[in-house]
Amino acid sequence: MVNLMLEIKGDLENLTNLQPQGGCDDPNFSYYFKVKCGNCGELSQKETCVTLSETVQLPKSKGSANLVQKCKFCGRDGNIVMIPGRGKPLTLEDSESGKYVPLMMFDCRGFEPVGFSFRDGWAAESTSGTKFGDIDLSEGEYVEYDEKGQYPVGISNVQERFVVVK
Repeated sequence: MVNLMLEIKGDLENLTNLQPQGGCDDPNFSYYFKVKCGNCGELSQKETCVTLSETVQLPKSKGSANLVQKCKFCGRDGNIVMIPGRGKPLTLEDSESGKYVPLMMFDCRGFEPVGFSFRDGWAAESTSGTKFGDIDLSEGEYVEYDEKGQYPVGISNVQERFVVVK
């Protein structure tokens, strides 16, 4: 068992508080990534999608997980449980200092997530207070104009990493 924290960073222009649309613990936000088998090291061909709101019963157990999967190469079972309450929005200050911020923690048994894929469903707020929702980061950037503040806003150079946490 290992706990991995998904951390993100990016360059924010006149924006702050980048996070999933419903907040860092949005039960319907979809996390897409590939999984790597902890037994044989095989990397899944397709991305897997997990959300807080969807759980699956663990085979031969009373518990549940957000992802239960069998390695196609060695046949070993693995699961991933999402642990909410540890994430925070990416602020303009974090962006300017180049810091990674925690987004979601994953309790991994037999598999570990690799290569989080930025997609749609993000939200941010301009420095003038205008809210921007349904931001799509699948192209790695977002550009818009803030009418209230009368300046361009944008997100670029989005990056992710998974780090082991205690």
